Amino acid sequence: MTATEGLAQVNTLATHTALTVWSGMSDFLVILVLFAVFFLFAWYVGRGQLVGLLLALYAGFALYKEFPFVSILPTAPALTALGAQVGLYAALVLAFYIILQRVVVSDFLYIGIFGLIALSFLGAAFLLVLAYHVFPVLTVYTFTPAVNLLFAAKEYFWWWFIAPAIGLFFLAR
Repeated sequence: MTATEGLAQVNTLATHTALTVWSGMSDFLVILVLFAVFFLFAWYVGRGQLVGLLLALYAGFALYKEFPFVSILPTAPALTALGAQVGLYAALVLAFYIILQRVVVSDFLYIGIFGLIALSFLGAAFLLVLAYHVFPVLTVYTFTPAVNLLFAAKEYFWWWFIAPAIGLFFLAR
């Protein structure tokens, strides 16, 4: 083997490794961005508002699953179908958030920084498990096997789905 061939193999290995690491990190970046959105929302708007948002995610999902006009949503192309379904869910969540923000806000609610971090992560995980099992995200974007292990299994859907509610039960006082 010549030095040029050895250098080409090292270059190929480094490029492949860098692309694999970047691909894996980009999927975890999705989790981190969602986590940051929830955390900053609670930090600047208020912890009571985070509780209202997490409850609105559940209420919006209940209405989304029973929405009678899903058949009129576009089904192709894949990105348009995803946008329509996510837009409908977001509109339902927003409607419930507006209702719940008037009810849930309490001066006596306490969520510590650890609870805020945990609830932000659980909210991000809730949205990702919905992306895997409810919305057609996989037709538009392919996640790495590491993220698939966490969210793709149907056996884990219930646990990720109920996790924010359990977190609220134990962390909000």
